[in-house]
Amino acid sequence: MTIEQLGRFKITGTLGQGAMGTVYRATDPLIERTVAIKTVACAGLSKEETEAFEQRFYREAKSAGRLNHPNIVTIHDVGRSENLAFIAMEYLSGQSLREVLDSGVVLPPERCVEIAAEVADGLAYSHENGIVHRDIKPANIMVLENGTVKIADFGVALLPTGSGTVDGTAFGSPKYMSPEQVIGKRVDGRSDIFSLGSMLYEMLTGHPPFDGESLTAVLYQVLHGTPPLPSSFNPELPRVFDRLLAKAMTKDPEKRYQSASEFAADLRKCRRRLRDAGKPAGAATAASKPPASPAPAAVAQPGMDWRRWSLAAVGALLIGGLAWFYLGKSSPAGAQVEAVQAAAGVGNEASTPPSAAVVTPAVQPVPVAETAAPRQEEVPPTPDVPAEGMLRLAIAPWGEVLVNGKMAGVSPPLTELRLSPGSYRIELRNTNFKPHRQEIEVVAGKSVRIKHKFQ
Repeated sequence: MTIEQLGRFKITGTLGQGAMGTVYRATDPLIERTVAIKTVACAGLSKEETEAFEQRFYREAKSAGRLNHPNIVTIHDVGRSENLAFIAMEYLSGQSLREVLDSGVVLPPERCVEIAAEVADGLAYSHENGIVHRDIKPANIMVLENGTVKIADFGVALLPTGSGTVDGTAFGSPKYMSPEQVIGKRVDGRSDIFSLGSMLYEMLTGHPPFDGESLTAVLYQVLHGTPPLPSSFNPELPRVFDRLLAKAMTKDPEKRYQSASEFAADLRKCRRRLRDAGKPAGAATAASKPPASPAPAAVAQPGMDWRRWSLAAVGALLIGGLAWFYLGKSSPAGAQVEAVQAAAGVGNEASTPPSAAVVTPAVQPVPVAETAAPRQEEVPPTPDVPAEGMLRLAIAPWGEVLVNGKMAGVSPPLTELRLSPGSYRIELRNTNFKPHRQEIEVVAGKSVRIKHKFQ
């Protein structure tokens, strides 16, 4: 069905299709401006559910309409036409962050931090006004052509909840939800901080922090999983990001950043550190590192070094002359001359540099072979027989792994376990299926494989 008008807005085109409905380009005839209209279909809900949703939807949309911040999309109006609820908001020329990431563009760390800091600024303002977004994710972040970042979908985060659905998950994105959202607790601004941390993690690494083959697996990871350190994907990424994201995405809200403004301040400290370190616009590489500075002794005051060498040569000549005067009758003339020349560093074009002339000839160098041998004897021999065996796991879609009744991890991502030789009772658990139990015998140096699919 073609829609020509929603409320007073005349539809002029379609901008996209979302999970909740269609996004249209429209014209506001009152002030002749272009707006974007996002619709939310109420079809499929009972009458009571529809009324409850509309009250909540309009209340949130009106609250969000009071927000006036450069990093938040402005809401112009909210209304309903037949079975469609809609929000009219400012029309933006740009792309969503989701589209930017999916295009294959690799954002440099400095730009990732800038985007996250601007989102944190907008969230800090909304939280101060008592509004929690609840659905921060790349698809709801707009990156304009001039580089400005804006948060979209305020007032749309609370979506209709029909029978058999989990509030916020049917239309939202579980990969970025906070643990308190997953278990249905009341959320505050710290939930948005968790989601922003998850989004920044994906921008920096190219991987969402929580993923899985099913909705259940993703939600389990959000509740119990610990994502790999961001620096493990890119060793050149400063370790400060590991600490920053660990604090933003900790499971306990009390240990998280307590305000978005605090998070924004730390993000800007990271950005300044990147700039001060002279990082290039792209991800740092070994080729982009500045060459190491030469040793100070090799470049400092070369004229002084030549004067020292000249004085050393003159002194050596004087000492050699005195030695020849007193010892000339007992030493062959040829050997005396060679000794003086060697001490002065002259008389032979292939001789060592002047700095080598200060070595006392009487001191004999120790052969390298004599010093190397004792060190080799101190290295203990490596045992040839492994002391452990390997348990290899292939679990689908996922399962908790218990070894002799003790939790060992969740597979995936866990794929291997090193165990001492002996008998073990392995139990695999998935909340949606019956447990799988298996006895195994581990032998040193060998592997045992457990492959199981819950169904």
